[in-house]
This record gives sequence, C-alpha cells and structure tokens, in this order.
Amino acid sequence: MSMTADKSGPNSLGEGLKMLSAKWGWIVALGIVFMIAGVVALGSVVSATESAVLIVGIMMIMGGVAELIAAFSVKSWGKFAFWLLLGALYVAAGVIAILNPFAAATILTLMLGIALAVGGLLRIFLAFQMKHGSSWGWVALSGVVTLLLGAMIIAQWPASSFFVLGIFLGIDLIFIGSSWLTMGLALRKRT
Repeated sequence: MSMTADKSGPNSLGEGLKMLSAKWGWIVALGIVFMIAGVVALGSVVSATESAVLIVGIMMIMGGVAELIAAFSVKSWGKFAFWLLLGALYVAAGVIAILNPFAAATILTLMLGIALAVGGLLRIFLAFQMKHGSSWGWVALSGVVTLLLGAMIIAQWPASSFFVLGIFLGIDLIFIGSSWLTMGLALRKRT
C-alpha cells in the first residue's frame, strides 16, 4: 500500500476556496437577489404559482424532447414505441401546463397535498416503529405536521391551487437566498 499523498485533494480544494473567497461579494449579492425574489413571490402568490407551473411546463417539454430523441436510439419496436409515447405525453403535458397554468396548478396542488399527507402518515408509522430510539418523538412530530399540512391543502382544494405553489416557491427562494448569503459571508471571513 502506497503512502503518497494525493496532490489533487487538499491543494485543489484550498485553491477552489481561495477563488470562491475572492468572489464572496457576488455570492452575497446572489443570495440577496434570491431572498428579494422570494419576498416578491410571497407578496404575489398567484403570479408565483403561475410562474412555477410555467417552469414545470418548460421542464416537461425539455424532458419529453429528450425522451423522443432517446426513442430513436432504441433498436426494438416495443421499446421504441414506449419511449416515443412517453416523450409525446411529456411534451403534451408541458404544453398543457403552459397554455393553461391554473388547470395544471390544480392538479399539481392536489398531488402535492396527497404526497404530503401520505408522507406524514409514513413518518408517523416510522416513528412508532422506532419508539425505543431517542428521536422517535421528533419523527412523530414531523409526521403530524406534514400530515396536517397535506390535509389542509386537500381540504381547501381546488381554491388552494391558486396560492399553495406560490407560497412554496417564495419560501424556497428565501431559503436558497439565505444559504447563498450565509456562504458568501463565511467566504468573506476567509479572505
């Protein structure tokens, strides 16, 4: 077994941190921009919901096109038809989401509510399976909160479709911004 040090490890990491530290101001600025965008999204949750659905629609079209391209690389007819159908469905769903974002938001919000409720139930079940552990109470509490959030979304559905995704987008942008801001300030201390 060789005891030689890997030259690419710590030195390249240190160099990368030096380069990032020199750009700490841009990273802080990016964090602030994300946080402002999050506050704006929370201030206009209906528009933020529409924007979120439009982004999902664009991503679905891009994924569908990739599936269609992949279909032509498949040799057997059955797999070709499956990939082709899958790609066409993705493209169609993306187009529908872009043409009618609030109808798409209704479906996405219902799916989100169901996913949160099921995830909450699973966490509660998991907590009772690990009842002898030290953190089972926190897992149970997390499950109850997630279940209640999902139940609230479902109970207010379809009206919740106009604001839930926008609220989630705004909160996500604020958390992303705060993480960039924190990283930028930590890099500033390294300079």
